[in-house]
Amino acid sequence: MKEKSKLRQVLQVPVIVAALGYFVDIYDLLLFAIVRIPSLESMGLKGEDLTHVGLYILDIQMAGLLVGGILWGILGDKKGRLSVLFGSILIYSVANILNGMVTTVEQYAILRFVAGIGLAGELGAGITLVAEILPKDLRGYGTTLIASVGVLGAVFANYIAQEFDWRNAYFIGGGLGLSLLILRVSVFESGIFLKLKETTASRGNFFLLFSKKELFFKYLRCILIGLPIWFVIGSLVFLSPEVGLTIGIQEKIIAGDAIMYSYIGLCAGDLSSGLLSQYFKSRKKVILVFILMTFAIMLIYLFAPYKSKEMFYLICGGLGFSTGYWALFVTVAAEQFGTNIRATVATTVPNFVRGSVNLIHPVFLFIKFRTDILQAGLYVGIIVIAIALLALYRMKETFSKDLNYIEGEEKEEESQLVYTKG
Repeated sequence: MKEKSKLRQVLQVPVIVAALGYFVDIYDLLLFAIVRIPSLESMGLKGEDLTHVGLYILDIQMAGLLVGGILWGILGDKKGRLSVLFGSILIYSVANILNGMVTTVEQYAILRFVAGIGLAGELGAGITLVAEILPKDLRGYGTTLIASVGVLGAVFANYIAQEFDWRNAYFIGGGLGLSLLILRVSVFESGIFLKLKETTASRGNFFLLFSKKELFFKYLRCILIGLPIWFVIGSLVFLSPEVGLTIGIQEKIIAGDAIMYSYIGLCAGDLSSGLLSQYFKSRKKVILVFILMTFAIMLIYLFAPYKSKEMFYLICGGLGFSTGYWALFVTVAAEQFGTNIRATVATTVPNFVRGSVNLIHPVFLFIKFRTDILQAGLYVGIIVIAIALLALYRMKETFSKDLNYIEGEEKEEESQLVYTKG
């Protein structure tokens, strides 16, 4: 009976709608990676241009995520978590419908930038809302559910891309997003945020994160522990056709299939890491295990002596599983900071990690031109893993942390928000 009661507490409408929202978010976020080759080939590109222009458009999309992360994060703390959930999905849904009409690389890049701005708000606002409405001993289950359901959007995107023309795949994604707006009407705002609005505390002050050395480094550590995740997704798996060719696999590697298998693994990893963190009552220990696992499977992906397409896709699934601390990573970011800047942090942190590919790709390509894609993957992988481990070492545990406080006061104890019964 007790377990059933816990399940009912977790399966609230905001949790379910946030999970479905992240499902559509991941569909649209990864659709370009899945249809990169056929869409660019339809515009006359071929050979190395498919790699270089593909990375360029992906970087533009991620730049949009960086901009949107800041904008939606500030808005989420100033106006509320729901304003972000409505606004972000409207923008990226319309942008994806227009993506299905592009005829030039320039149009494609501009609309992926706009879509990136919209996509930036979904996950952070959803995680923040769920973390604040659920009891602290259950919020890990809620955020795990969001991430586990959400990442399956990549599987659905690959299915749609195989069954439909790449333009129709964009139209379907946009339609899914607009349909989700109807469900959003039934979602209620976080009670913690509503109480915050009654105070005079400064909300959504992005620059507060840079006002003190302690706050800045805490914020930076939240970003750095996630670097391996998007290095794997945005470089190794994104360039899976090129990696497969270099390894010597005779059968053609399909990027959409590699992404699909990696996200099936990511779904299982998110579910596992979330449940393990609840069992061990620790976020840090579980994240440490998954980062080390990421490095081990990355070495297998790049250098193990395998030649079959099936084994390649299986290892992609392993890579996805090992990076399945994404849910924990975003949850930790939300738990590290006070209510007045929680949405700002939870929204900007994952998007800065996604946007890190803009720094990683030039280094990756610099090494690739002088060695090969496998050596580039190794060297950059070692760098991002080392950075993540160092950041995690200095991070505080947040499993049982009370989230009901305002950031920026001299002591958290003095800034507790006062609640009345009911």
